[in-house]
Amino acid sequence: MKITWLGQAGLLFESNGIKLIVDPYLSDSVEKINPQNFRRVPVKEELFGEDIDIIVITHNHLDHLDPKTLERFLNTDRVLTVLAPYYAWQEVRKLGRNHNYVMFNRGTVWTQNGITLTAVKAEHSDLTAIGFIVDDSKEKLYITGDTLYNKDIFADLPQDIDTVFLPINGVGNNMNITDAKRFAVKTGAKNAVPVHWGMFDELDPTEFDLENAVIPTIYDCLLYTSPSPRDA
Repeated sequence: MKITWLGQAGLLFESNGIKLIVDPYLSDSVEKINPQNFRRVPVKEELFGEDIDIIVITHNHLDHLDPKTLERFLNTDRVLTVLAPYYAWQEVRKLGRNHNYVMFNRGTVWTQNGITLTAVKAEHSDLTAIGFIVDDSKEKLYITGDTLYNKDIFADLPQDIDTVFLPINGVGNNMNITDAKRFAVKTGAKNAVPVHWGMFDELDPTEFDLENAVIPTIYDCLLYTSPSPRDA
């Protein structure tokens, strides 16, 4: 699976001929509301040329559900699948066009082209916020979404997570670095990737100093060598 960090909580996954984008924030929408939260990294315009198949929105906050960004991806005659929990689903489908808007609440399972997505619990100020599991039969990835540490989350998780992606910024109902490290260890994931830093802050991600930490670079790809399918 090919994985690219887009800054903030945005991720692009490519597997089985499918391109899946998560919480893309590729604009200055937040800065226009709060000038202190200005982008510290430029937008990579080339991303809007990607033929996206699936969009996942984890919750209804502007740095995750950004109409200015989403309208550009949705401005296509191709029919995209857009997965979002209730509050975000209500908003994103207002952007219109003939796309497949699916309510993706906790416990929902969606399968497309051999990739299975399962929505799991998150603990956030948007009470319908979710994390989710991506399983392409070769790798199992866990995107926590924005969340605080809550032990009840672990009941939703599989035991064989290859990589977890989790916030470390410690504001806006998100885990700080200390809690994120505890959380990552508790998941048992082989790799832990800190996200939600560096867009609006000067946070040092190297403080997320687990042995299995993978510190991403914005717009660079994280390439994982897939193991053999688990059911082989």
